[in-house]
Amino acid sequence: IAIIYGAIVALVQPDLKKLVAYSSVSHMGFVTLGIFIFQPQGMDGAILQMVNHGLITGALFLLVGVIYERTHDRTIAKMGGLAGRTPVYAAIFGFFVFASAGLPGLSGFVGEFLTLLGTFAFNPLAAATATFVMILAAAYLLWMFQRVFLGELSGFLGGLGSHLTDITPVEILTLAPLGALVVAFGLFPGILLDIIDGSVTRALSDVGTGEAIAIDPLAAAIALGALAAVIVLRIVTLPMFRPSAAAETSA
Repeated sequence: IAIIYGAIVALVQPDLKKLVAYSSVSHMGFVTLGIFIFQPQGMDGAILQMVNHGLITGALFLLVGVIYERTHDRTIAKMGGLAGRTPVYAAIFGFFVFASAGLPGLSGFVGEFLTLLGTFAFNPLAAATATFVMILAAAYLLWMFQRVFLGELSGFLGGLGSHLTDITPVEILTLAPLGALVVAFGLFPGILLDIIDGSVTRALSDVGTGEAIAIDPLAAAIALGALAAVIVLRIVTLPMFRPSAAAETSA
């Protein structure tokens, strides 16, 4: 339900941030699907999808914040032609859009593909439905990118003048680790699979015997480390995405 509902609502969203948010709901539906089929490939895919979702969707929210800091508006209909004024920003945004759409070679593909493989063995109809939604997700993400970045510069963006600047080196540096991990986990998913396979096998075994599920210390340490890194990154980058004093005064 979350996969289908999130995709349909995202398709009609006029707000860029809300589109990313409902796309997130749809992607997290794959996590639920992978976990509750109780099958190794599905659970591997679900865990990978959780990691990939944090990287890709987190980056997309940061990128929405970058353009909102300059325009103070997220309405897709007011955008258009943004790539002509902010080519580097458009390229980075496009990279994460393709990752979110599940382009092979990037991390977004691996988790959803494994989940679908596991689901197909369990329920072919559910797998076919989820596959269709993946295609729908690629469609609305690319349609959003076309409306925001391609074509002629909109009157709204043109009226911003010198305030509409390209992404800064500091903002690029913030996004670079996320992009590097998206590529690394897309090309070498075994980096994560080697860590989680043992936990998945034990979890499925414990479920079958009715025993409590054991927690892998290494996996727990990695999860806590990732959480700490996200918190630190949020604290460090928070001032970047606050409206400047001059902008607040003019507003």
